[in-house]
Amino acid sequence: MNLFLGLLLLVAAQPAGAVAPAPVERCGYRIVQSYPHDSASFTQGLFWDGGHLYEGTGQYGRSRIARIDLATGKALKEAHLPADHFGEGIVRWRDQIIGVTWQNGVGHRWRFKDFKPVGTFTYAGEGWGLTLHGDSLVLSDGTPVLRFLDPATMTERRRVTVQFQGKPVPMLNELETIDGQIWANVWMTDFIVRIDPASGDIVSVVDLSGLKADAGVTGSDRVLNGIAWDADKRRLFVTGKYWPKLYEIALADCR
Repeated sequence: MNLFLGLLLLVAAQPAGAVAPAPVERCGYRIVQSYPHDSASFTQGLFWDGGHLYEGTGQYGRSRIARIDLATGKALKEAHLPADHFGEGIVRWRDQIIGVTWQNGVGHRWRFKDFKPVGTFTYAGEGWGLTLHGDSLVLSDGTPVLRFLDPATMTERRRVTVQFQGKPVPMLNELETIDGQIWANVWMTDFIVRIDPASGDIVSVVDLSGLKADAGVTGSDRVLNGIAWDADKRRLFVTGKYWPKLYEIALADCR
C-alpha cells in the first residue's frame, strides 16, 4: 500500500470522539479529449504557453526540454541536457525556461524563444517538480516540503510542509499552479493533490484511477506524471511517463 492511500485510511479510521479534521474535497474526472504523446518521453515537467505544450523529460542521456505540437505530439523545438544530468521539472519565467535536475544539484536556464542556454544555477537537495506561484518558483524535492525560491537568484524565501489532514505527504512530483492553488502529482499513485500554498494543507484530492489503463500502459515506471493548465481556454492536461496519450480532462463528481 502506498503512503498516500495509507493516510486516507488513517484519517477515515479516526476513533469515536476524536476531533474531526477539516473535510477534504474528493474529485473524479471525465476525459474531454485525448491527444498523441511520445511514448519514449519519461515525462518530468509539463506546462502550457502560447498555444503549445512544453515538456521536460528525464533519464540519463535522454533528458530534454521540448516545445510540443498538441495535435501530433511531435517536438517542434528541443534542447538536450548533458548526458550525466537527469532532467526534472520545468517552468517558464519571463523570457526563460527554468529546469531542475534530480540529484545533480544543478538547474538550467534556456531562452524561451529559441532554447539557447543562458546559464545554470545550484541548489541543495533533489529536484522534482517546479512551478511558478506569483513571483516565486516552487520546488518539490521528494519530501513533504515545498520550497519557494527567488527565480533570479534561487534564494529560498520560505517553505511549507504539505499535509493531508495533519499528516505530512511526501513524494510530491510534477507541479502546476491553477487559480492560486498548487497542484501536484503524488509519485507512484493515481492521485493529484491540490494544495493551499499559504498553509501547505491539501484541500482537494483528484483520483485519476483508470487513466493509466486507458492509456494502455503497464509497469511500475509508467506512472501518472505531468499537469499543464491552459489558463486562456481553461483546459487541464495530464499525462504520464512513457504514455502514448495525453489527456484533456475535466473534474467530475466533486464532493
